[in-house]
Amino acid sequence: MKRSTKGTAQEEISALIATLHETGQRLEWLTKGEVDSVSDADGRPFLLLSAQERLRHIEVTKQAAVLNALPAHIVLLDAQGVIVSVNEAWRHFGDDNAGQPPGYEVGVDYLAVCDRARGKDSAEAHEAAAGIRAVLAGEKKQFMLEYPCNAPTEKRWFLMSVAPLAGERVNGAVVMHIDISEKRRAEETLRISEARFREMAENIRDVFFLRDSKGRILYVSPAYAEIWGRSCESLYADPDSWANTLYPEDRATTLKNTQDGLRTGTFELEYRILRPDGSIRWIESRNFPVRDATGRIVRIAGVATDITARKRAELHILRLNRVNAVLSQVNGLIVRARNRDQLFKEACRIAVEAGGFRLAWIGLADLTSMKLEPAASAGTEQLLVDVKARMTLQDDAPNGYEPSAVAVRERTAVVVNDVANDSRILDKRAHLEQGIRSLVSLPLIIDDAVVGVLGLYARETDFFDEGELKLLHELADDIAFAIDHIGKRDQLDALAYYDPLTGLANRTLFIERVMQHMKVAETAGHSLAIFLMDLEHFKNFNDSFGRRAGDALLRHVAERLTHFTGDARLLARVGADQFAVVLPEIRTKEDMTLRLERLVAVFDNQSFQLQENVYRVAAKAGIALFPEDGKEAEVLFRNAEAALKNAKTGGDRYLFYSRKMTEAVAGKLILESQLRQAIDREEFVLHYQPKVSFTNGTLVGVEALIRWNDPRTGQVPPNRFIPLLEETGLILAAGRWALNKAIADHLRWCDSGLPAVRVAVNVSALQLRSIGFIAELEEALSVDVRAAAGLELELTESLIMADVEQTIATLRAVRAMGVTIAIDDFGTGFSSLSYLAKLPVDTLKIDLSFVRAMTHSSQGQALVTTIITLAHALNLNVVAEGVETEEQSRLLRLLGCDEMQGYLFSKPLPVETFESRFLVPGVPVADPSRAGTRGQSAEQ
Repeated sequence: MKRSTKGTAQEEISALIATLHETGQRLEWLTKGEVDSVSDADGRPFLLLSAQERLRHIEVTKQAAVLNALPAHIVLLDAQGVIVSVNEAWRHFGDDNAGQPPGYEVGVDYLAVCDRARGKDSAEAHEAAAGIRAVLAGEKKQFMLEYPCNAPTEKRWFLMSVAPLAGERVNGAVVMHIDISEKRRAEETLRISEARFREMAENIRDVFFLRDSKGRILYVSPAYAEIWGRSCESLYADPDSWANTLYPEDRATTLKNTQDGLRTGTFELEYRILRPDGSIRWIESRNFPVRDATGRIVRIAGVATDITARKRAELHILRLNRVNAVLSQVNGLIVRARNRDQLFKEACRIAVEAGGFRLAWIGLADLTSMKLEPAASAGTEQLLVDVKARMTLQDDAPNGYEPSAVAVRERTAVVVNDVANDSRILDKRAHLEQGIRSLVSLPLIIDDAVVGVLGLYARETDFFDEGELKLLHELADDIAFAIDHIGKRDQLDALAYYDPLTGLANRTLFIERVMQHMKVAETAGHSLAIFLMDLEHFKNFNDSFGRRAGDALLRHVAERLTHFTGDARLLARVGADQFAVVLPEIRTKEDMTLRLERLVAVFDNQSFQLQENVYRVAAKAGIALFPEDGKEAEVLFRNAEAALKNAKTGGDRYLFYSRKMTEAVAGKLILESQLRQAIDREEFVLHYQPKVSFTNGTLVGVEALIRWNDPRTGQVPPNRFIPLLEETGLILAAGRWALNKAIADHLRWCDSGLPAVRVAVNVSALQLRSIGFIAELEEALSVDVRAAAGLELELTESLIMADVEQTIATLRAVRAMGVTIAIDDFGTGFSSLSYLAKLPVDTLKIDLSFVRAMTHSSQGQALVTTIITLAHALNLNVVAEGVETEEQSRLLRLLGCDEMQGYLFSKPLPVETFESRFLVPGVPVADPSRAGTRGQSAEQ
């Protein structure tokens, strides 16, 4: 029987396998296991069986190590869902997890185990089996499932993730189980917390909100809708809509403070919002940061509280306090007001400043023309200008029912608490544009007759309630009383105390006023002066042109003198052709001299026109000073009369009661005039006094000192003209010249190849406090980039201490330009160490009085030692001024002083002499400790 083809093939395959197996064993025996591969006759390599087994073992070991290193429980399934491999974590997973049934090991059908699951967690097992089958079938790329497991000690949660093992087709799956118990517990805790927060937030009247660091709204509680009048959904949809609810006047400040607060975290705000119905609410917002683990702000939580009721109570109390303050201050005004104009103006000012009203005005009723004429106002006066033409009292006129007109006609207060919606306000737009929301018009009644009206305008609606109106009625009554009182007093005063022609005080009132000024001067410790003036040739003028022309001249003189003093209460007409002036505060004789010079100019520089002719008025004056010439007003006045009589007799323009004072003032006036000419004619020069180093004896700087070469008298001593420069303000021009001249000399030395030592220039109090000082300095330095390095400014310690904070700001600006700064006369200004440490200075100059004292007492030496030690501790250079003896020089060197300046080395020298004597390159100047005396005086 013939064999089948199928049987023959099977036999051949079996024989071939046996041959191959036998051949493999033969190769292993021949190579003794030391060769992994062999080649045939054509050179093709063949891997021996043992080598193949080793490679498979290595690969499996490597894969197992990788799987074991992963922090998940991993199982590998084949295409049928049978477990082919697990990692170590999977084995422990099965041991630790009570919910994991036994038998989840290699070779087990994972899907079958899941399908057989019953009981509480069977739904998750069946869902897992379905998901794995979908991945193995290629229907899903990935499957994930969170499920609970009940361990013996706690409930645990796992995340199962299934991914395919794919080649050309899916041939298995990787199943990972990750423990997410901590994550689920945290989520649960957060959920509970949020639920509690939401329950609390949604059941209280305050608004809770949560925003991110960019300001976006993450949560807002339902109270927002109740307080803001807008839905929470609208805020979520448009987070910026919150800003649109802000009251216009609060918007800019609130938004800025919010932006600043978002950067810092914790901040509080108070602002107003405008609800859709037009009502206003006050909000108090408290904001707190929520930070992540790194401390970075990730959220802003906050609480917004409606404080409208509290604010209304506060505003009511504030308004009552404001009105009370107005009432109190106006009552004080009534006592001191001398005339109706002062009363009206001050009362309106007080109402605006103390009462906070937008506008206050007082109008007088003219019953003849039936109009209201504004007498005074304060605040938003443009509105008053706009409505002035419409202020009629006629009830049949279009504007006859404005509140002020009604108040006068009906003799009662008229209140408008809502300007925008009151028909009595004709020009609502003008009121609202000026910020006026409510107003009241109060009649001013004297002897049962209305004489005027008081108008008060407020920025708030509903401002005038019963409490405010009660106080305002009292205010109106007080003003009416004051008007009546002043009117009656004016009638009596005009008869008893005033000159009817000029309206100035007469002699009686003038003496009373001088007495009052003398009491003030005595208490304050300053002087007072009376100028008594007589118009020359007035009788001839009166006789020639008649009394009417003479009266016109007298009124002209009164007007000019009133303009000079700025206050008619300082003047009086005390005779037919005599006027008196009191200067109530004279601080220095120079101050009085300046006043006298200006008063003389009133007559010298003015003319009087009568009809078509122009006349000049000349006058003589007698001056008496308190307390030198009298301590009683009558005595002082009589002595001024005596001085005037002597001036008229002797032909002098003016005389003081004291001849010595007359001569002194005349000398001052002459010297001042010459100083003005000296500036114009450039008669000032700079002398330079060297500053020498104690270390090596070289020239290290110079101080520029201003000198005056008067062509009439020669060189004028500095102590004679410099104080007058200060008193008259001429020091500004002289100081500016000195600064520019010193810079010019320094630059000239640089250009000539001479040693360019730094030049110190003194700065006066007037210069430093001048508004334009910094600009002038910048302009002076702008001529050359080298200028700043060659300049030092010297300021006295007393000048700095007069206004420390302002001086520090100015000196910092100076230092920023590259200019160094020295404190002159240190030790005389009583500066504190705390301020000294703040001052932006480079050098301390020890005052010459201390230099002199140190060789005569141990206290003096201790003081100088302290100054040097203090300066060095603050990294400041120390210069001793006024060094006159070798003993002073020697002691200063021992104490560690840096530099010296004084007559021991050199007096101040003209620039030419200084250059030829000291600016020799490379040659040491002298040893300060061995310098000989070169001058006899320390006056610089």
